[in-house]
Amino acid sequence: MSTETTPATTKVAFLGLGHMGGPMAANLVRAGYEVLAYDPAPAAREQARADGATVVDAAAAATAEADLVITMLPNGRIVLDVYADVLSAAKPGTLFVDCSTIDVADAKQAAHLAVAAGHRALDAPVSGGVGGATAGTLTFMVGGPAEDFAAALPVLEVMGGKVVHCGGAGVGQAAKICNNMMLGISMIGLSEAIVLGEKLGLTHDKFYDVVSTASGQCWSLTSYCPVPGPVPTSPANNDYRPGFATALMTKDLGLAANALRDNGVEGRFGLLAAEIYDRFNRSAGDKDFSAIVTDIRNRSHRSSSEG
Repeated sequence: MSTETTPATTKVAFLGLGHMGGPMAANLVRAGYEVLAYDPAPAAREQARADGATVVDAAAAATAEADLVITMLPNGRIVLDVYADVLSAAKPGTLFVDCSTIDVADAKQAAHLAVAAGHRALDAPVSGGVGGATAGTLTFMVGGPAEDFAAALPVLEVMGGKVVHCGGAGVGQAAKICNNMMLGISMIGLSEAIVLGEKLGLTHDKFYDVVSTASGQCWSLTSYCPVPGPVPTSPANNDYRPGFATALMTKDLGLAANALRDNGVEGRFGLLAAEIYDRFNRSAGDKDFSAIVTDIRNRSHRSSSEG
């Protein structure tokens, strides 16, 4: 491990302290890093202060003192706006690590801006939800130069259980949107099968007992079952309080849909999944994405009664 990435010598600026960023920053504090934290929301700043971070009044103020800057922000436009604000304040050669989930083109543009300003840049979106952020078990999908990946690795390993260097700038984002496109498709397919099973008299427990060890087995079932009972830790047992909100799945599927169209990929399932979640998001954006099973069930009841 190089001395520049040990807790004793590395100052980390963390910009964006929401449901994901807050716990990630807290894990860095617990690991011994000095964390300079900023978020426009007062409640997020207060929580960061309680977690032991040094809270500052502006993003540029955090960046000016940092050796490594982590951003965890809602969308690509905000990432680019924040970079425009803070790059000139950073010390030469500062390593910028964007953990937001954004469009591949925006990720490449952010990296270009950072490098043009004399810095280094990685895109490093995550998978694992709030639970993974809190437990420090996130999966990081990283795009950018290998030497910059090596420099960031000790910091990322504090927050993640697995850190994968996927390729050049933007390729971390590519891995993230491909993964979440598969996840969205999988959850819809599983939910349709569960509702069909209900119609045919198959209980949730028996469905799980069979499918969890049969050819239909998938992560959406065995780790995140969308109905109460079979997997006690799934959001279905807590009124679909989000680990990964429908609004976020809708955003990610929208990014995937854009990438499918832009690259001429025949992706009918991905496009349809984006359409289904976009509709569901209008009434249930604050619910976990696995609550899509309730929408399929309600629409199925309506269809059968109208038929």
